[in-house]
Amino acid sequence: MKAAPASPGTAGLILLLTAQMLPLIDTSITNVALESITQSLASTPTDLELIVALYGVAFAVCLAVGSKLGDNYGRRKMLLSGVVIFGIASLFCGLAGSVTALLISRTIQGIGAALIVPQILATLHVTLSGKAHARAISLYSGIGGIAFIIGQVGGGWLVSADIAGLGWRNAFFINVPVCLLVLAFSIQVIPETRSVSRSRIDGQGTLLLALILCCLLFPLALGPVLHWPAATFVSLLAVIPLTVLLGINALQQQKKGLKPLLPPRLLALPGVRFSLLIAAMFFSCWSGFMFCMALTLQAGAGMGPLDSGNSFVVLGISYFLSALYAPRLIARFSLPPVLLVGILIQISGVALLIATLYWQQSQLTVFSIAPGTLLMGVGQAVIVNAFYRIGMRDIATADAGAGSAILSTLQQATLGLGPALAGVLYQHLHHSTNGSYADAMIGFLIAEAGVMLLLALLTLIKRRGLQLPQSHADSRPTVAAAD
Repeated sequence: MKAAPASPGTAGLILLLTAQMLPLIDTSITNVALESITQSLASTPTDLELIVALYGVAFAVCLAVGSKLGDNYGRRKMLLSGVVIFGIASLFCGLAGSVTALLISRTIQGIGAALIVPQILATLHVTLSGKAHARAISLYSGIGGIAFIIGQVGGGWLVSADIAGLGWRNAFFINVPVCLLVLAFSIQVIPETRSVSRSRIDGQGTLLLALILCCLLFPLALGPVLHWPAATFVSLLAVIPLTVLLGINALQQQKKGLKPLLPPRLLALPGVRFSLLIAAMFFSCWSGFMFCMALTLQAGAGMGPLDSGNSFVVLGISYFLSALYAPRLIARFSLPPVLLVGILIQISGVALLIATLYWQQSQLTVFSIAPGTLLMGVGQAVIVNAFYRIGMRDIATADAGAGSAILSTLQQATLGLGPALAGVLYQHLHHSTNGSYADAMIGFLIAEAGVMLLLALLTLIKRRGLQLPQSHADSRPTVAAAD
């Protein structure tokens, strides 16, 4: 009988959570540096969309592959490989002398992140049990809020401090010593684990998913700048046959007893299908909001990186605290009403932020947007918790890994596409309102409120089918959000 893997201990847990924070911090830290990057590299709004979006798309496409590589070749080995790639890419992001170099480095960063993240949860699952396991998963689930605060505030300070005259580059350089720290101690304190049986990588599915996301991302990002040439519409239309091919490929592999990237039998489950709706409607709005709000605060309200970063501290804190209490609310009141309340709180925060922008326009301050972002943080934490619980509701224990991979891939894909989708609307509104960033943001927030109202309506329609089985009512989520 094979011996159980050793526990990582307190030091190993700290290193695992530190590694988990690297990709999450880098998502929010980049938003703070957008205006500084514009001034340094003469980047356009389209460039900024791509700088944010390419990271998320590469992350999403490679996530399932990273998980299977860890299962096959060792999770610690893949974790360290991801940290090396992420650290080197961060170094080249900081050294980038052009937008093109930065875009390439950001894409490689996303690949490194996709190797890091799956190994952490899998290692916690196979090395810990009982109270230690519950405590570790609780920390894993709540780390997104902490990472968000560190990324916003720390990134704002790094850019504003302008250490060695490097400005925004320090937001990327700071990853390098953290990566070296993880590499230096991981071998000693993180046990090596791997799956008992080797897992096949779906190369065709991964390639098709990458093509689908690129056919969506690039036309949306470049269309407004290029005045929508025919090629952009051809690219968008190509998504339809590529999606059909992805489905056919998955069905063929499933019939052969293989494991496709997105298993059709799992995608057919009602809970997974509704989670797909939540991902498409909520996460794209969420990342789009962060991108557009960063531009509104920096380019519109004239905030420096530090003030811009501090503007989201309240949101991060409210998200973190609400994420800790959301499972208790679901256990007490059931999932559909809690999800509805989360959506309504989110809409209330959006409405309050619209009123603030309407009255203050370009005179926004850290304190004036705090009430709206506080409510948004509470609502977002509840929605994210519900997303994973609904998605995992119908999935058997034997398929837990595949189910988690599907949900994480959907989440990261929509987070990656969000800035491009929002950027098209935001740029159009900015031009049509004579260059008013506040009015453009109001228009985007109205659209976001409409999408959230639609999600609330769908939740009401499907509320009976969203109930959790009693055995799941008091369980904690086994996967965390990436902000």
